[in-house]
Amino acid sequence: MTMDFFATTAQGMEHLLCDELRALGAEITSETRAGASFRGELELAYRACLWSRTANRILMPLCTFPAADETALYDGVRTIRWSEHLTPAQTIAVDFRSSRSTITHAHFGALKTKDAIVDQFRDEQNERPSVKVVEPDVRVNVYLHEDKATISLDLSGESLHRRGYRAQAAEAPLKETLAAAILLLADWPALSKLGTPLLDPMCGSGTLPIEAALIAADIAPGLKRSYFGFLNWLGHDAQMWHRVLAEAEASEIRDAKRIPPIVGFDVDGRAVRIALENVERAGLRGRVHIEKRELSEARPLERRRAPSGEGPLGVLVSNPPYGERMGEEDSLGPLYETIGNLLRREFTGWTGYVFTGNPELAKRIGLRAAKRHILWNGAIECRLLEFPISKEKARTTDDPGPAWRKPRPPRPPAPEAQMFVNRLQKNWRHLRKWAKREGVSCYRIYDADLPEYAVAVDLYEQSAHVQEYQAPKTVDEKKAEERLEDIMALLPEALGLPRKDIFLKVRRRQRGREQYEKQGSESAVREVSEGGYRFLINLSDYLDTGLFLDDRRLRAMIGEAARDRDFLNLFCYTATATVYAAKGGATSTTSVDLSNTYLDWAQQNFALNNIAGNTHHLVRANCSEWLAEPRSPYGLIFLAPPTFSNSTRMDTVFDLQQGYIHLVEKCADLLTPDGILFFSTNFRRFKFNPAAFPGLRSENISRKTIPQDFARDPRVHQTWKIVRR
Repeated sequence: MTMDFFATTAQGMEHLLCDELRALGAEITSETRAGASFRGELELAYRACLWSRTANRILMPLCTFPAADETALYDGVRTIRWSEHLTPAQTIAVDFRSSRSTITHAHFGALKTKDAIVDQFRDEQNERPSVKVVEPDVRVNVYLHEDKATISLDLSGESLHRRGYRAQAAEAPLKETLAAAILLLADWPALSKLGTPLLDPMCGSGTLPIEAALIAADIAPGLKRSYFGFLNWLGHDAQMWHRVLAEAEASEIRDAKRIPPIVGFDVDGRAVRIALENVERAGLRGRVHIEKRELSEARPLERRRAPSGEGPLGVLVSNPPYGERMGEEDSLGPLYETIGNLLRREFTGWTGYVFTGNPELAKRIGLRAAKRHILWNGAIECRLLEFPISKEKARTTDDPGPAWRKPRPPRPPAPEAQMFVNRLQKNWRHLRKWAKREGVSCYRIYDADLPEYAVAVDLYEQSAHVQEYQAPKTVDEKKAEERLEDIMALLPEALGLPRKDIFLKVRRRQRGREQYEKQGSESAVREVSEGGYRFLINLSDYLDTGLFLDDRRLRAMIGEAARDRDFLNLFCYTATATVYAAKGGATSTTSVDLSNTYLDWAQQNFALNNIAGNTHHLVRANCSEWLAEPRSPYGLIFLAPPTFSNSTRMDTVFDLQQGYIHLVEKCADLLTPDGILFFSTNFRRFKFNPAAFPGLRSENISRKTIPQDFARDPRVHQTWKIVRR
């Protein structure tokens, strides 16, 4: 029976996806942004799940209907006969995505969809399936676009980029699907059949060499996966699937002599170790070679058989860092220059492919790209640049420009920079004893103690987060840059940390949407401990990490006060205070924020701490508007509004000094008679007027809430405890 399916992919890879699907026998009915609709038998969908190198998910649409509100969504989902797809003894998960629609919060939309499914089972069979986020029996996908919902079964179950061979990754790993797209654009399937060697001189966790070997050996990329979304679906044809699997296993080229040389180098010993483990798990021992080697020492590989005269002598492919973290672009310039020089000097007759998201750094290669392919790495628009290195003298750009014609030689740190190191290490010795005694693993060890070295340095277990305070206009810009260079050069040795675990950002006043936007692209997500709880932090992408260290004591106070109270967290950010309240025995929690990013982050913090159930609510809303609606009272409220916001998601501009009275009054209206309101701000010039609240009693508890690692800066935040008179 012919059926309709939809395959998702990353933006820029749609044409590659369609070519793959056509090769599998699909009829492409439409190509859309980041996906394609196609028709075929169920067997075709199985083959797509197993063989597509560029697809993220294979979806089977069940129903499309208008869903302008939650009731319409709920009713539409209930029109589907879910007993045809799973039993009440099985598990489900729901993925929800919304675009230009009334329902905007993904968690809320997923919850309403789940409710419709389980309510149908409960009404008809007096039993219901349970929710399982990881590897459920059936995964439901909901896409709401312009208030029209498409409900699909996710046959892939989880993203197809998870091939099953990567247990861990080096820093900033390349997704397997994106690596495959790079190789397809480099014409690697044809070149590998000619015996053309491939080299990645900066291979990281080995994704490009491994994907290259999977292509060269005709190995289905999904062959190592143990889980697909259709395996426990009631419509699954096990006999058909086993036949598809057997055909794939039979097609694999196991003779290493029939595979061209595929090699990965990396200077990082840890990355090399991870790459070797990944090669082993992929079953490619003897077909991929990984070695620790400097980029400058990379040399061409020899063919295993005589060249046919077609194509290049070899393919060099590389995914160097983009320099998205503030302060890194200048330091990466020499790396890109080395790539260009290496290609010109050593790789005559080869074709080089460099994948980068930084066009300015790409210029430092000093070669003219013959082709440019646009691909997207998450939200970053990137270029795959093709550099054929002819046997004649390699062409350089007409005007390489002074930045790379005269590269700046390395500059040793100024002698006075040792003062910064001495102060930092003195602080650290003192604070380390306190942190060990208090069980604190994330804390500040330096905060512009020396005005000339105006940075804050925070330790997050085995990583460091450095924030450069914007220098005043009276300070020479070049001198400030040199001091920052000295700091970053000296910190690895001073802290005993590798450079890759030290992250730099510039803290300046954020304007407009900047306060909500990413500061970088190479996500450095870590899991850390505080107060016996676990939290996710992001050291690279945003100005703040997701865990305000100066609020550590305040969170503990909230946890102690929460027992047997209903807790409300307004402007909840990543809901770390809610975790303390929930684990402290709160009867219920409600966390409100306008940002989907923060609410998704909060949900992950909940999951890390086993906080679940219908008594813990995450709400996407403008807090001022949410407070305007009638609400049930709360025994404990945490109010930590921003200093200023003019987000496009808000109808009005918010200014804390002007708007705090209204917010505090609205929160006071929601307090139970014995309720407590904690009001906190990091606005240094903020002035609180107790006389504005005649019915309330307020106590400035700032000194009690500032921890020892922030004691030298008592204005880091201000906090009041407010109760009814």
